Amino acid sequence: MESSGKEQQMQIVCVRSASTGEAEQGEWESSRSALSLFKEKEEEIERKKLEVRDKVFSMLGRVEEETKRLAFIRQELEAMPDPTRREVDAIRKRIDKVNKQLKPLGKSCLRKEKEYKTCLDAYNEKSSEKVTLVNRLMEVTN
Repeated sequence: MESSGKEQQMQIVCVRSASTGEAEQGEWESSRSALSLFKEKEEEIERKKLEVRDKVFSMLGRVEEETKRLAFIRQELEAMPDPTRREVDAIRKRIDKVNKQLKPLGKSCLRKEKEYKTCLDAYNEKSSEKVTLVNRLMEVTN
């Protein structure tokens, strides 16, 4: 309906231009060239629109591929056991074992230190006693 209306307008313009002569023929050609310029610009806009659409779709395709790749990597990472957690657990167990072994050793070490101190005190006492006895003996023999 719209196109038939446009055709009628064009026909009216053609009839008028034919009746009015050469002056209007120049207007007709200028409107015709303006119409062709308009069509060219529309076609150019449509081409650019298609180019942009193609670029967007190609980018979307790349984004989808990367998303799938990331999902796959994430699944692999989740499936992998956490090695540091295992190592930490093993080290904690070893530390606990060493602590269990160190407790009695620490206690025996404290006992040995006490014995050593008492023995050292006894030795010092006996040494001083020996010195006094040797001095007395020297006095008596002289």
